[in-house]
Amino acid sequence: MLRRKPPKGRTRKELGRIAEEHAARYLASRGYRIRERNFRTRGGEVDIIAEHHGALAFVEVRARSSSDFMSPLESVTTTKQRRITRAANSYVSTRERRERIMRYDVVEVFLTPAGRVERINVVEGAFGGT
Repeated sequence: MLRRKPPKGRTRKELGRIAEEHAARYLASRGYRIRERNFRTRGGEVDIIAEHHGALAFVEVRARSSSDFMSPLESVTTTKQRRITRAANSYVSTRERRERIMRYDVVEVFLTPAGRVERINVVEGAFGGT
């Protein structure tokens, strides 16, 4: 897989933080109640955990610029899905007292070459638990 350099001197980590911040605000403005961010466990990580329409949404945030070859959604590989699912299961087993509907969403954050947010797209139920 070819990786491009981040736009205008920003590191991939900085761009990821910017994208996550914008994604969290965008989700909140659309009725998601953010419960936790950057939940990490030994088996994986979830960028945002939120409640939305009665479901517990485990959200992966992916940022891309127009110069990237694949879409943000396409970049969530099966391996990444497994890691998110593992972390989600860990979260539910340690933090939930009742059974919940679980959903895996992907927030696509499209950036300009300068690193500004161009648009955001939410893909609800982007993948099933693997």
